[in-house]
Parts: sequence; C-alpha cells; structure tokens
Amino acid sequence: MTDTSSALNIVRPRIDDALIRRLVRTFYGRARADALIGPIFNAAVQDWDEHIDKISDFWSSIMLRSGRYNGRPMRPHLMLPLRGEHFDRWLQLFEETARDLCPADVADAFIIRAGRIADSFEMGIATQRGEFHSPRHARD
Repeated sequence: MTDTSSALNIVRPRIDDALIRRLVRTFYGRARADALIGPIFNAAVQDWDEHIDKISDFWSSIMLRSGRYNGRPMRPHLMLPLRGEHFDRWLQLFEETARDLCPADVADAFIIRAGRIADSFEMGIATQRGEFHSPRHARD
C-alpha cells in the first residue's frame, strides 16, 4: 500500500499538514486582533481550537488533496456582515502571514488559492444579497 502523504509530498514537497496548521493558527491570531475583521471573527467563532482544526482540514484538502474537509465553507459566511473591505483585509493579512512563514513559491501557491477563495465567497455573498460582483482577487 502506498503512503498517501508521501505521494502528496511529491506533488507539493514543501507543504505539509504541520505548515498548514502553523499558517492557519498564525493567520487567525492576527485576524482576531485586527481592528477591521477581528470583531467579525470573534463574534462568529465560539471555539477557536475547533475552528483552527476545521480550517486546517479545509486548507489540507485544497493544498494536499487530503479530502479531510467535507463541510460547506460558504454557508457560515452568508450570515456575516461581510463587505469588500473585509475580503481585502482578510487577503492582505493572509498574504502577509504566508510570506512570513513560507518560502516564496509556497507562499505564492497559498496566496493564489486564497485569492480564488476570497472571490468565490465575495461573489456568493453578493449573489445572496441580489448584488453582482466580478472577481477582484484571483491571480494566475
């Protein structure tokens, strides 16, 4: 039987679950303290350890194709009072955190995905509100 984690590391040799967890934990520490997005996160999240675990699984599923996350990430965000400036700040903090913790090429891989996620969530929330938004964050 093939070790799945070894096979995944062939695809992205410098990304592993420990790095993902460190990135998620550090990012949310910064986000919680942020004047703009901190109040939204702090009001929405009751158990930070559980949230960190869930979001780490989400990023593991995206970056390593681990399949550990099986939730619906858009759903909880639909209830939040999020606007464009919140997505911009989220992405700015995420990019700063990725650049602080990861080699440049690894940070770039995370940042590209984060931009796509920000666009997807922003457009999904706008659609729920009867608005239209074009993608603003995705990079190639």
